[in-house]
Amino acid sequence: MSTYFPSGKGLADGRKWLIVDAKDKTVGRLATEVARMLSGKNNPAWTPFMDMGDHVIVINARHAKFTGTKDDQKVYYRHTLYPGGLRETTVKEMFEKKPEKVIELAVKGMLPKSKLGKAMAKKLKVYADADHRHTAQKPEAIEI
Repeated sequence: MSTYFPSGKGLADGRKWLIVDAKDKTVGRLATEVARMLSGKNNPAWTPFMDMGDHVIVINARHAKFTGTKDDQKVYYRHTLYPGGLRETTVKEMFEKKPEKVIELAVKGMLPKSKLGKAMAKKLKVYADADHRHTAQKPEAIEI
């Protein structure tokens, strides 16, 4: 008997385009499912050191929600690389300005911190509203 072992050839050709609606979904639960699809863990032929995942489009990011008191307590930090340049932004502020960024950061935090994780993150497309520009790829809707 032999075991099936996928080669790296033709992985990009077999990728599907999936579309996920974030309307009234909790951000963390949505991000875990999207990260699984990007990494390919829902694929029976998943291999840890290969990018087996599909392209994922998340729409209606503006209508996702946080539970509890995360609106006021969760803070994003960034540094300007100048002395005293630590900047902080709450989720509420970030959601008003860039709702796509909130979903992206949640998903990227659940992917591997390596070249493989960066390749997986490139397959994520997030849009604040229902319209997107990937209709030519014929994405199939996935319910989470």
